[in-house]
Amino acid sequence: MIVLVADKFEQSGIAGLKAAGCEVLSEPGLADQALVDRLASSRADVLIVRSTKVTEPMLTGALKLVVRAGAGYNTIDVKTATARGIVVANCPGKNSIAVAELAFGLMLALDRRIPDNVAELKRGAWNKKEYSVARGLYGRTLGLLGAGPIGIEMIRRAAGFGMPVVLWSRRFDGQDRHLAASEAEALGLELVRHEISIHLAPSPAEVAARADILSIHLAGGAETRNVVDASVLARLKAGSFVINTSRGDVIDQAALMNAVQQRKLRVGLDVFANEPSATSGPFSDPIVQEPGVYGTHHIGASTDQAQEAVAAETVRIIKTFKETGKAPNAVRG
Repeated sequence: MIVLVADKFEQSGIAGLKAAGCEVLSEPGLADQALVDRLASSRADVLIVRSTKVTEPMLTGALKLVVRAGAGYNTIDVKTATARGIVVANCPGKNSIAVAELAFGLMLALDRRIPDNVAELKRGAWNKKEYSVARGLYGRTLGLLGAGPIGIEMIRRAAGFGMPVVLWSRRFDGQDRHLAASEAEALGLELVRHEISIHLAPSPAEVAARADILSIHLAGGAETRNVVDASVLARLKAGSFVINTSRGDVIDQAALMNAVQQRKLRVGLDVFANEPSATSGPFSDPIVQEPGVYGTHHIGASTDQAQEAVAAETVRIIKTFKETGKAPNAVRG
């Protein structure tokens, strides 16, 4: 079985694939027409990608399996793949801790204005009076959209920070009550539940109305596009925080810009609606120029721990597919 790796991938994963009897072609940086051509010339059975977009022209030839070495698969044309009998699989939950850590890092950065502190010191200015003002996270209500693996890790960390949680998820859609003991146990939160309040809200707007910090952890796709729109943002108190480490298009970008400018929302973004397809290059998004907005480079999943776990899961998927013809974590369009 020939495996083409079109993105950065851990050496442990490459070694695991070779040990499983695969021929591995590691060519990170392939994209667009170059990837189309290489898939054709290599006759690859399996394609591994991280952030690289997998489009309709790539889903031809000998290709049988596409593995997203990560959780989200909105960059893959799953509908076309499914129609052509090509399996698409992902690695859910393996980077949840890494993303949750970054989300809390962004919260702390916003509250204590850490990037601004650092920038002034580097400019040779001492301004303790300006930066001594911060509210702190303890006791502030964390509003979460999404109760998947990342959302669960967010709740665990909220307990450590002493932050009550208000939560909306499609699995609890329309409900307004505290999380039941049986539900907490099913989510792996039976101990956390006794340390902090976890309240279910009936809608994203109700989460926003009750939250001091709104953090979004939803999968990308048509169902979640612009789920955080002007009506949701309007329910946030002036000066509230918005954290997005999921997908750029879950927030209405124009509405977010307006809320930052008019209601002084403070925002931490790891994802953007129009991200470059390459791992480096020019980037322009007006929102990152706004005061009170901090951005990072879609690095939520990019810790060594997370990538080793993703690599191991990718090897498991491909090895299982090679041996049985079926892929764990298969998704359909």
